[in-house]
Amino acid sequence: MTEHEMRIFAGSANRPLAEAVAHHLGQELGDVTITHLPDSEIHVQIEELVRHKDIFIIQPCSAPVNDHLMELLLLIDAFRRASVHSVTAVIPYFPYARQERMARGREAISAKVVVRMLEEMGVDRVIFVDIHSLAIQGFFNIPVDPLTAMPVLADYFKGDPRFANAAVVAPDVGRARLAGKYAEYLGLPLVVMHKRRTGFAETKATHVVGEIAGKVPIVIDDIIASGSVLDQLPALIEAGAEPPVYLSITHPVLLPTALARLNREVIGELVVTDTIHVPPERRHPKLHIVSVAPLLAEAIHRIYAGRSVSPLLRLV
Repeated sequence: MTEHEMRIFAGSANRPLAEAVAHHLGQELGDVTITHLPDSEIHVQIEELVRHKDIFIIQPCSAPVNDHLMELLLLIDAFRRASVHSVTAVIPYFPYARQERMARGREAISAKVVVRMLEEMGVDRVIFVDIHSLAIQGFFNIPVDPLTAMPVLADYFKGDPRFANAAVVAPDVGRARLAGKYAEYLGLPLVVMHKRRTGFAETKATHVVGEIAGKVPIVIDDIIASGSVLDQLPALIEAGAEPPVYLSITHPVLLPTALARLNREVIGELVVTDTIHVPPERRHPKLHIVSVAPLLAEAIHRIYAGRSVSPLLRLV
């Protein structure tokens, strides 16, 4: 156990999650004031003594992404100037994670830019959950803990008689390894869909690999934003799957198009985590939210206590 006191702070992106994490750790959130000024600038002020303390900042960078990212950067800078011992950024939803490479040329690698800003501000460690591309951890020159919400989500389905004859479905080849972990955890077969992306928010399923006939599909993914994955579901029914289709997705960005698509009869339920705060007006009747607060609290406790975080990591 470190000799430096631990303190948990949060930006404005997801206070309920931060409060739940702090509660699991037996703490109150630290006192900080974040002000969004009339000219759109942001001001942060730490309202308590933090010298020589180990600071954990909980701030998913969901919409408005750039405001929440700037809050995080300013908080890191403020803590560094306040002579803290260490700063760990807990970023359940990492921004720009889908812009981790050049797909067409003459593009910014935006995820790398975010990493450089975090490191330049002086963060000591970063924690994120089910990042879109695990390769992003290689952009960092500091310790990174890529956590997975897979057990949290999978436990919702485990032991439920509705899913005794189910199959775990990867919506594309890129999610096949993660889906394989789901299938192994739940003791269910694995099915992989092949798709072709026709734009930023449009995809088309081309074929289904694996035995899905007569089985209840559980489609897994890391992010649901526009809801394009929902357009692939009819291909499962055409292949003989037993409706309705269930979805298990970590990050509920949930743009209006996704909420509209959730009204389709083929969809039974969308299970997500609280990495992103979902306000009441976006809580669709088919939405079910499970919490990653215990997962984040355990990771923070292990890091602070100098214990291994490996059991919590996503390594595929």
